[in-house]
Amino acid sequence: MNETAWGTIPDVDVLLFIIEATSDKIGKGDSLVLEKIKEKNKKTILVINKIDLIEKEKLLKLIDIYSKEYNFEAIIPVSALKNENTNKILDEIEKHIPEGPAYYDIEEYTDQTARQLMEEAIREKALKLLDQEVPHGILVEVEKMNLRKTTKGKDIYDVDATIFVLRKSHKGIVIGKDGAMLKKIGMYARQDMERTLGTKINLKLWVKIKEDWQDNQSIIKRFKNE
Repeated sequence: MNETAWGTIPDVDVLLFIIEATSDKIGKGDSLVLEKIKEKNKKTILVINKIDLIEKEKLLKLIDIYSKEYNFEAIIPVSALKNENTNKILDEIEKHIPEGPAYYDIEEYTDQTARQLMEEAIREKALKLLDQEVPHGILVEVEKMNLRKTTKGKDIYDVDATIFVLRKSHKGIVIGKDGAMLKKIGMYARQDMERTLGTKINLKLWVKIKEDWQDNQSIIKRFKNE
């Protein structure tokens, strides 16, 4: 396993070296890893875990010991147990990863897979929240899914989607009083997809009646393929 791990090093952009703060010196195992890092001379981030178990003075001493051994890109003290400083690890990794190629223009719609994931997320939340109030005759179609930059330079998807129902009575149930149910469906679906895509989403939902959609074979086929 170790040989496999070290064999992949030439292909990585940055290494993550994790040690425990409870040590007051470089242990035998950590020393071996450190020698490998020196040998490969790769960009490395040192993560010191379990800082909740030691005093600040001991942490500073440990940082000093390791700083003299290798020129780390960053040294990040964390407590995984208390989720302290853990977000800084991803931020630091991101600094050292080259930007990849754009697989589609940010002004264009995303690929069909992302659209299907969004449709399924909305449909799933609708059926779950509505429970037995509305039969499974709910169809969701994403008309637009556009990736753009915010004024702060962050990625965000603008998504326009429609929930189609079979009956007029179903439309009122899906929307809910003062639009409360529709807002809840949109909120939960958006949160799910933001976690999946790792990007903020601006979701707009509508509800329309489409009485004959279950007789449309192309729609039925699409559901079977998802």
